[in-house]
Amino acid sequence: MRPRGAAAALLAAALAAGPAAAQQVTVRYVAPERFTDAENRYGSGQTLRTTLAEMTRIFEEAGARRLLPGDDLAVTVLDIDLAGFERPSFSAPQGVRVVTDAGPPRIRLAYRLRRGGRAAAQGEETLTDINFLLTANARFATGGLYYERVLVRDWFARRFSGQG
Repeated sequence: MRPRGAAAALLAAALAAGPAAAQQVTVRYVAPERFTDAENRYGSGQTLRTTLAEMTRIFEEAGARRLLPGDDLAVTVLDIDLAGFERPSFSAPQGVRVVTDAGPPRIRLAYRLRRGGRAAAQGEETLTDINFLLTANARFATGGLYYERVLVRDWFARRFSGQG
């Protein structure tokens, strides 16, 4: 009786983990030290390493929601320009990031989607939204890179919805 219960538990765990393990997003960054704006250069805010780790997590989470089981998506990020701009402050040694409609987020990337081991889609795109302050409400956001998260989420919804 006991082995049967253990086998059932293992089977249930494998089935629960199956689709998540079957889809995969890999993210690579080309010359991130030359990105337009991916870190705070005034010593406050996120470092480049932190920004890239968070961006990787954003792509992986969006892929887990939108890609089909067995899909493999390779994303090569060519440039990042975070929402807003840094403004040095005379009263504080660190700068501040000011987000206005004059500084929308922008991510330039190349991607290749493989489905069942075969190429299904590929291309190079620049993700941006000049209306980002109207379409995203960061007031209730948790975590950093909120506007970039919405940009990636919307790209996944447009690019990979209904593919099958």
